[in-house]
Amino acid sequence: MSPLHTALLQSSGRPGDVAHNLAVLAEAAREAAATGARLLACPELFLTGYAIGGDVHRLAEPADGDSARAVGRIAAEHGIAVLYGYPERAPEETGVVYNSAQLIGPDGTALANYRKTHLFGCFEREWFTPGDRTVVQAELDGIRIGLLICYDVEFPENVRAHALAGTDLLLVPTAQMHPFQIVPEQMIPVRAFENQMYVAYVNRVGAEGEFEFVGLSCLAGPDGVVRTRAGRSEQLVQAAVDPEFLKEARENNPYLQDRRPELYTDLA
Repeated sequence: MSPLHTALLQSSGRPGDVAHNLAVLAEAAREAAATGARLLACPELFLTGYAIGGDVHRLAEPADGDSARAVGRIAAEHGIAVLYGYPERAPEETGVVYNSAQLIGPDGTALANYRKTHLFGCFEREWFTPGDRTVVQAELDGIRIGLLICYDVEFPENVRAHALAGTDLLLVPTAQMHPFQIVPEQMIPVRAFENQMYVAYVNRVGAEGEFEFVGLSCLAGPDGVVRTRAGRSEQLVQAAVDPEFLKEARENNPYLQDRRPELYTDLA
């Protein structure tokens, strides 16, 4: 299989302005596709903004809503898969909103939708309901892609569950804030290494409400080496997810084969 060229859009867009953020996404998709990328990942709650308080419920949409169709048109126009974060209104549950991320394929069809399972802080717990499904996956160009959101990746059990389910590339849209830059700088490369997968961590950046997002988006490989890293400004960075290198790394690192699950039952 050929490498999957992956682009990370580090941007906070314009909080509260979905139309503007869709335009930013469209331009990033055009630029990424022009350089050969097949996948574009955007940050947590990119479509609406993160620190928008009660506007979370006003701007929430179902997974197949207007914004999903708009992203589908962008993806199909440029032939690139797009992962974006948004507040999801659950039609099956009145008044319930999830902090979600949806992956749209390069033909414009929805491939996977994930609801954040571990909510961070009073802000998220006030406005969102936690999801209840840890492993959500999709296939793209022969690569098995898994989805988590921000705080989820800081729980090793979540990432190990993806490793055991065969995830090759874990996409993590995030809104990581000061002073937790240790997560993109140190934790993400370790998560990739200990679970033998690629991890793409794509962050918001700059001040928003009471938060200061630290940027530092990155894509780390199964050897723990960061393939690309953004700084503290709005950027579009790219790197390749190489299935052949992943296969070799898994053969050379026996972590998953050497597990002894019978000893870990007390973890739950």
